[in-house]
Amino acid sequence: MISFIARYFSSLWELLVAPFKAIWRVIERIFPPRDCSIMNTADGNVTTYQQTTFLRLTKFFVIFTMSIWATWSTYIYLYHRPLLQKRTQQLEQIRNQHNRQMTDLKVYLKKYNDLTKTLNITDDKILNADKSKLSDSDKENLLNTKSKITGELDFLQNRISEMMSDENYTPEFDKISEISVEFELVRNENDILKQKQIQTTDAAQEIADADQKIIEAISQMTSENISELKSNLKRINNSITKLGLNEKKLIEQANNYSNKMIGGAYNPIPLNKNADPKYKKVASEIEQWHGLKRLVEILPLGAPVAKKVITSSYGVRKDPFTKKNKQHRGIDFAGKIGTELYAVAPGRVISAGERSGYGTTVEIDHGLGFTTLYAHLSKIMVSRGDWVRPGSIIGLGGSSGRSTGPHLHYEIRYKGNPFNPVNFVKE
Repeated sequence: MISFIARYFSSLWELLVAPFKAIWRVIERIFPPRDCSIMNTADGNVTTYQQTTFLRLTKFFVIFTMSIWATWSTYIYLYHRPLLQKRTQQLEQIRNQHNRQMTDLKVYLKKYNDLTKTLNITDDKILNADKSKLSDSDKENLLNTKSKITGELDFLQNRISEMMSDENYTPEFDKISEISVEFELVRNENDILKQKQIQTTDAAQEIADADQKIIEAISQMTSENISELKSNLKRINNSITKLGLNEKKLIEQANNYSNKMIGGAYNPIPLNKNADPKYKKVASEIEQWHGLKRLVEILPLGAPVAKKVITSSYGVRKDPFTKKNKQHRGIDFAGKIGTELYAVAPGRVISAGERSGYGTTVEIDHGLGFTTLYAHLSKIMVSRGDWVRPGSIIGLGGSSGRSTGPHLHYEIRYKGNPFNPVNFVKE
C-alpha cells in the first residue's frame, strides 16, 4: 500500500487532493475557460476578458438554483395557494363559530345566575312568609314564581349541558343570543300558561260569581246599617235643619274630619270613571255608611247624667231671681251636689273654670262646630286641653254661680250659639 502511494504520489497530501483534482478536471471539460469580447458602442473599442471555469460554474449553479426556485414557486402558487385560502377560510369560520358559542354561553350563564339569585330571594321570602304576615294570595304568587323560575333554570341547564357535551352544537347564527334566550324562555313559559288556561278560565268564572255575591252581600249590609244609623239620627233632623245643616253636608264633614279620638279622615275608594256601576254604588254606600257612623260618634247625642230628670226646658221662662221672662239657653237636669256628670261624645276640653253667671263650668269641643257646656258644677275633674271619651266623668253636680239649688245647666252650641238640645238628649 505504501509502495503504491510512493510510486504514483509524491506525498500524502497529493493522495488526499487527487479525487478533487479529478473532479475539477471533469468540470473544466464541461465548463472550459472562454474568452468574451464586449464592444463599447460609444467609441468603438472592444474589450476582451476571460470567463474562468469557476465563474462559469458559479453562473450555472445560480441559474440552476433560480430555475428550481421559480418552478417550485409556480407550483406552490398554482396548487397550494387555493388550498391555503380554503384552510384560512375554514379557520376563520371556526373562530367565528367559537366566538358565537362563547357569546351564547355567556348569555346563558348570565341568565342562569340571575335566575338563581331571584330563586334564592323568592325562597327566602317563602321561608319568612309567616314573619312577614303575607296574605294567602301573596304566598301563592311566590310559589308560582318559584315554579316558573325552576322551569326556566331546568331549560337553561339543559342548554348549557348541550353546549358542553355536544361538539356539533350550532350557535345562534341568525338571531341575537339575548333575544334567542328570551324567546326560548317565553315559549317555555307559554306552554305552562296554556296548561293553566282552562283552570284559569274556570277560576275566573267562579271569582266573577263570588264577586257578584260579595257585592250583593256588602250592598245589603251597608243598606241595613245605613237605615239603622239614619234611624238614630232621625230625632235630630229638625234640629240640624234649623241650624242650616242637612244630612248630606254633615256626612261629608264627618268623613273629612279627624282627631286623635276618632282617627284620620276617610279616604274614598278610588274607582275609574269607567268602572262597573255596581262598584260605584257600593263605594257610595260605604262612604255614606262611614260618614253616618262617624256622625253618630261625633255628635253630642245622649244625656250627661245617669238619671235624666229635666226640671227646666230650653226657651223663654220666668227668671227665678228677677221674676221676669228671660231666654233660658239650655236645659236643667235635677241632681244632688256630687252627682257625676258625663261627656256624651269624644272631644277636647276647651274651657274648665269659673264663668260669670254659670259658676264653675266645663266646655267640650266635639268637632264639626258642636260644643257642650256644663254649668253650676261643684268640682271639675278635667283640665283645659284634655281629651275625653264618651262616659268620662268631667265633673260633679253643684249649685255654683247664679243658681237656686243643686242642678246641672246643660247647653249644646253650634259655632258658639246655643240651640234647643232636647232632641239630642232624647234616647
